[in-house]
Amino acid sequence: MRLTNIAQLNLPFGRLLGYDVAVLSRQGSLPVSFDQRRHVGAGLRPGSWMALSFQVPERLSQDHLEQAWLGVIDRHLTLRSVFEPGPDGPRLHQVEIGPGRWVEHAIATGQPVNAAVRDVLDLACAPYAQPSHRLCVLETAVSTTILIAADHAHVDMWSMLVLARDLLSALAQLGAGHAPELSVVPGFAEHTRALISRQAAPEQVHSRWAEILGAGGDVMPRFPLSLGEPEPFPERVEVRDVLDTAEGAAFEAHARDRQISTLSLAVSVMTKVTLEVADQPLRAVFPVHSRYDETWHDSVGWFITNSVIESSDHEPRAAQAAVREAIRLGSWPLDDILRPWGGMPEAPGMFAISWLDLRRLPVQIDSTSLQAQYVSAVIRTDGVMLWFVFDQQGLHLRCRYPDTRKARRNVGGWLDRTVAGMREVAAAHRGLCQPE
Repeated sequence: MRLTNIAQLNLPFGRLLGYDVAVLSRQGSLPVSFDQRRHVGAGLRPGSWMALSFQVPERLSQDHLEQAWLGVIDRHLTLRSVFEPGPDGPRLHQVEIGPGRWVEHAIATGQPVNAAVRDVLDLACAPYAQPSHRLCVLETAVSTTILIAADHAHVDMWSMLVLARDLLSALAQLGAGHAPELSVVPGFAEHTRALISRQAAPEQVHSRWAEILGAGGDVMPRFPLSLGEPEPFPERVEVRDVLDTAEGAAFEAHARDRQISTLSLAVSVMTKVTLEVADQPLRAVFPVHSRYDETWHDSVGWFITNSVIESSDHEPRAAQAAVREAIRLGSWPLDDILRPWGGMPEAPGMFAISWLDLRRLPVQIDSTSLQAQYVSAVIRTDGVMLWFVFDQQGLHLRCRYPDTRKARRNVGGWLDRTVAGMREVAAAHRGLCQPE
């Protein structure tokens, strides 16, 4: 499944509709996670959402779409929760959601469809919107493009797959003449409570965090080369095909031969590039998922916590050790770990690397036939965010960075060398495996 952003998303021209649900009543308070508090506490701003789009080759009934979406909302508590500002930070409340209405959104003369969708999602999926999620459709004579979007406080990339799968399941049941039956799953609030009740991190975890942050001036890791002026700029988003299906298989086989993960092999390549171009270790914010057992596999929420990775040796087994350490460092409540810095110490130039292998997730959709794509918003940024996605079609990346001349040269050059390095590893393995 490809990653893109709303400005680059390929959408058909058609009738743009959004389904507005009704918020009927408040039903009690819910705990707020560390990342939710940080994200929502930043306040109202465009582009705080994430989305998934897919297309079905038929005109779908609005009534079926409405029933299916309400069934999905009933299944997932986070879609029945809303944030409100409070004196000590954001507060989260459970609410009752009822049927609403379809609203047609005009696409102005000369306005790209993407821009019209962006305007809708920026407004409907803001942190304090009630609710902060939206189902949109683009109807043409022969197809329906569906966009599921929500403020990031309620979802992660795994969650978007769950929502798409559940909506498609409900639609299939309705198409077969049955009312949708989607059993309730544990809500993200339960996960937040479980994390809050966990024991504090051991001293060696605290000290290792301090070492890694201290190496960068007591802030979260930053991109190792200059990005230009340390202030937010309009983003530049690059989407690249790194490895095709055959190259991806060779890359994975090489990792298997080394008895390491494909992620560790990728970190090995990135470490080598960073040492060559910046003469320093690879240091980055490293998101890790917190779905630590099967209880949460079908749940929706922000099941991602930030860790940090430091990789100073590009030898593959050393890179694997760095990955394992990063996962361990991200396995503890961040509120406690980052308290000495007053929370997450962000700074201009922050560098984050995310890795998602869709083939290994317990949640699957037919992304190829559905033309499914992950969609990010358009924002201003002062940092570098890199996403890798491995699927049946190979390895792809999306990178967001400030659109300055220095960032274009430095981030673009780092990406060039990283992609080339991964392709070289794949080509070398294929060469070794060729029959003589």
